Amino acid sequence: MPLSKIKTNSIADEVFESGSNFIINGGMTIAQRSVSETAQHTTGYITCDRFNISFVNEDELRQTITQASDGPSGFSKSLKLQTTTAESAVAADEAQRIIYRAEGQDLQSLGFGTSAAKKFTVSFYVKSSVAATYGFNAYIYDANKVFGQAYTINSANTWERKSITFDANTASGITDDNTAGLQLNWFLMAGSNYTSGSNSSWETFATAKSAVGHTANAVATTTNATWQITGVQMEIGSSETPFQHEDIETTLAKCQRYYCQIVGGGEGSGANKNIANAHFYTSSYVQGILQLPVTMRATPSVVQTTGSGYYGMIAGGTAHTFNSFVLDSFSHRNAVAIYNSGSVSGTSGDGGLFYSGNASAALGIDAEL
Repeated sequence: MPLSKIKTNSIADEVFESGSNFIINGGMTIAQRSVSETAQHTTGYITCDRFNISFVNEDELRQTITQASDGPSGFSKSLKLQTTTAESAVAADEAQRIIYRAEGQDLQSLGFGTSAAKKFTVSFYVKSSVAATYGFNAYIYDANKVFGQAYTINSANTWERKSITFDANTASGITDDNTAGLQLNWFLMAGSNYTSGSNSSWETFATAKSAVGHTANAVATTTNATWQITGVQMEIGSSETPFQHEDIETTLAKCQRYYCQIVGGGEGSGANKNIANAHFYTSSYVQGILQLPVTMRATPSVVQTTGSGYYGMIAGGTAHTFNSFVLDSFSHRNAVAIYNSGSVSGTSGDGGLFYSGNASAALGIDAEL
């Protein structure tokens, strides 16, 4: 019988269908924004692309977050968090987690919401100075369903591979579009508001079901405590397969769909870097077109550091400096128009070149989930 006619749902079939990693940058090889940030306590994409660091209601907690040159055999990089200022006590409403979000249209092969829905398995390498049980869950956005499954780090300061399988969900579909369809959450700190419930299947979300089984917050409450992750993989089936390494060019292009660093950040010093061809649209309005390397997920925003003379335009042998850019327009293919108005003075129609004028200048184009 041809393979296309087989309708069984055995483990063998699941393994046959697996092989595609839904996770982008699971090996932590791309860090466009920065390779190291100190005293962090603000939610956002901070170092390794596609992995969001979330702080909720923390008081004292501060951490150094890095793309570390450390990993298990076969991995050269990991995402590392190290506590520099500890949280003195964890209140009920406090939490910290690592978040990964995937587009709904990339998850349609799971078949969720149909009778042919498939299980999926999330696997990863993790290392921490705190051996404990940590909360972990998967969340379906439009269906508002959560499935929490804790995992245990058995030995401190030792890379361990974890594998967590989630049941097929025949009742709740994942919307087929470019918005967030599924979210994975690794908890490092969780107050009682997040741990007081029970959760053993796909259930309607409640905060109390978020970090069920989480037993220790010592990463957040201990100065110099560490937690690291790499080799993150999500695949169809009820068992993990070896991590699917890919060339760095491919991983970078996938990341640039969500964020593209133009100058500065993880690229190094932001001084004296070319940004885009530009022109004086009027005597006080300069505009340039950025040709991006890939099509972005959605209409992006400009993310930048700003300051006196951080950016400029060379036109007619004269440097016209200014402090920041504004998004003017966006072609959904791969072009962004940026401008500055009111801070410059020149001749309408003159052409030139946008550049960065300060080592701290950092400019990126953001379309993250």
